[in-house]
Amino acid sequence: MKKFSFLLIFSLLLFTACKKDHVDATTTKTLQSSINDMTASLPTIQQIKFNEALYILKTFGVEADGDVAELKALGQLIDGKKVPEIMTMADQVAQKNGIEWASTAPPSLGEMNIFGSEAAKETDPNDVKANSLSITTRPAGDDGLGAPTSIQIVPRLVDNTGKPVSFTGAGLEATLEVFSNGVKLLTAKNLMQDNNFKGFNLKFSSIPAAKVMDNKIDITVSVKTTAKTFKMTKVGLDVNPDLLKVPAAPKVDSLAVPEDPAVIDPNNPNATVPSVSADPNATGPATVPAAPKQPTADPKTTVAGFLNNVSAQNLKAAYNAASNPTWGSYESFANPTSGFGSIKNVSVKNMTTNASNANSASVNATYDVTDKSGKTTALKVTFGLKNVNGDWKISSYRINP
Repeated sequence: MKKFSFLLIFSLLLFTACKKDHVDATTTKTLQSSINDMTASLPTIQQIKFNEALYILKTFGVEADGDVAELKALGQLIDGKKVPEIMTMADQVAQKNGIEWASTAPPSLGEMNIFGSEAAKETDPNDVKANSLSITTRPAGDDGLGAPTSIQIVPRLVDNTGKPVSFTGAGLEATLEVFSNGVKLLTAKNLMQDNNFKGFNLKFSSIPAAKVMDNKIDITVSVKTTAKTFKMTKVGLDVNPDLLKVPAAPKVDSLAVPEDPAVIDPNNPNATVPSVSADPNATGPATVPAAPKQPTADPKTTVAGFLNNVSAQNLKAAYNAASNPTWGSYESFANPTSGFGSIKNVSVKNMTTNASNANSASVNATYDVTDKSGKTTALKVTFGLKNVNGDWKISSYRINP
């Protein structure tokens, strides 16, 4: 019996030791296995955010055509990386591509699984029912002479009467392809999270002039839902030839500007350049800007009030206690499926102030969140706060392991 118990314990230890905390992209199988191990080690909400981050990187962080090629390129990109590194990479890719997504924001892209099937789930926000895709285009920008500098391209999913369908909380992959005379010039991607999608702003300066025929381009936009990919093409769009991308002229070396000798004098390495007043008639000392008004309240009070308002579903008050751009609009913040509107109750266990000065503060909070389906998740969250006119406002939100 003792021998059996020893073998059982040894097997469990061996199984635990085999779990990976970093990506192993040796093969597709090891890639999936290592990502599954990493996902399983995270709290529920972080699992969702991790899957969203992988989707962001697979869709926008690599240059490849087709799911298999994208998956292989993703593996090469994140091989050896751990969860925090992958989250940071996804933040950078989202920011670079103008995507309203952040690793510290609430889940917002539905159920993402880069390995999973395309079958619709009962609550799949990406299973949008539509009949077709429509595209509207309009000139945008002004070069100072009344000519446009770009084209705004806005796709809409519509029903069989041509009316836009209503949906929210999705993460539909939208792709723009630009052609001229049948030659592809460029590709851009974005996420359509609802049918108020702003679309693509195609700058003329991004289109290579040498490949444009007759100053006209064709565009194709595709939007991928769970069940179907919708496509629409528009041909013969005019471009401003004066603003198209042309190769940069060779740079000509200019005369070097001499540096201040006081700065480069090896015998006087610590010398500094004296400041010169912009006003030659000034006689007094420079005006010192007034110090910002310092908050008198404890930053924990702001966080506690925020969590109490979320628990009571007084979401407007909770939103007003924050100044966090990653939470987006109030509608996004209060979304009943992907935002704080999905929360039924918050039970705070502990709260401590990490650091605080006149301009910023950090508060750690441990609490249980119960969603409207009755599922409870334990969270450890770090709230960042900033001083806004003497009041503490929540400016960042990070879920800790």
